[in-house]
Amino acid sequence: MASLALTAATTSKTTGNSPRKRTANGKVTRDLAMKNNNQQNLHAFRKMKAEGTKICMVTAYDASMARCVAASEMDIILVGDSLGMVVLGYENTLQVTMGDMITHSAAVRRGAPQSFVIADMPYLSYHLSLDEAKANAAALITAGKADAVKLEGGTASRQEAIRQIVDCEIPVCGHIGLTPQSVYRFGGFRVQGKTPEAHEQLLRQAVALEKAGIFMLVLEGIPEELAREITAAVKIPTIGIGAGRYVDGQVLVYHDLLGHSTLMPKFVKQYANLDQTITSALNGYCAEVRSGAFPAAEHTYYPITEQE
Repeated sequence: MASLALTAATTSKTTGNSPRKRTANGKVTRDLAMKNNNQQNLHAFRKMKAEGTKICMVTAYDASMARCVAASEMDIILVGDSLGMVVLGYENTLQVTMGDMITHSAAVRRGAPQSFVIADMPYLSYHLSLDEAKANAAALITAGKADAVKLEGGTASRQEAIRQIVDCEIPVCGHIGLTPQSVYRFGGFRVQGKTPEAHEQLLRQAVALEKAGIFMLVLEGIPEELAREITAAVKIPTIGIGAGRYVDGQVLVYHDLLGHSTLMPKFVKQYANLDQTITSALNGYCAEVRSGAFPAAEHTYYPITEQE
């Protein structure tokens, strides 16, 4: 399976929205030299960090969501295991399977064939053995059509899993802080890194993960000062979610930022209220069906005329 991953990761394929550049007048442009090349995108994200250009990431879980994201100025799509909560209705992410992730990642690719896509490795897909970790990462690339994978944690075993996966030519994004797959060990979705000991531990893990080979690091649910220290300590881009302002980019869940979720963490800002919009549209449809206003003649094949 490792050889399969190597072949897939080094085979030319259509990938990646190019990271954005801003001209002197503020207009967003694309670096054409970076387009459709996975490795160049990885370098370009690091260049964005060096230039102080914020990286924008959002989740998506199906082709229709991905199509909307691809039409925006977003830099990265994350196919998160958060789909377990916002799409499948689970209370946490632990029930999400490799089959779920492959299905949804491939759907996102079909909706956004040019976007840079990162797929989450779900719970227990990289915990039990290095061989399973490599095989599952490869499956997300070959069958899920992702450009990179993301896994949670910064312990020694996670670092080794990352080294092994990267050795298969698969780009890996790290994720530390409030790691949702650790919800039971944490006793809930709790902010991490608040004590001096926890602060230092996360800082050490960030540096170690960079040495293990990650190209990007998600920082979730940690104090702003810690996120700033980590961002300064590593050369790779840091992406915050509930990590404050001093990171290299931000990620939010699609449903949260669009107001299409019952959850509202403190770190979320809603840019729309899709729940209200959708419910209103559905009620309008019901009203017109019951009144006879829909379907009208223009919605009908070979409509009956008055003369008939």
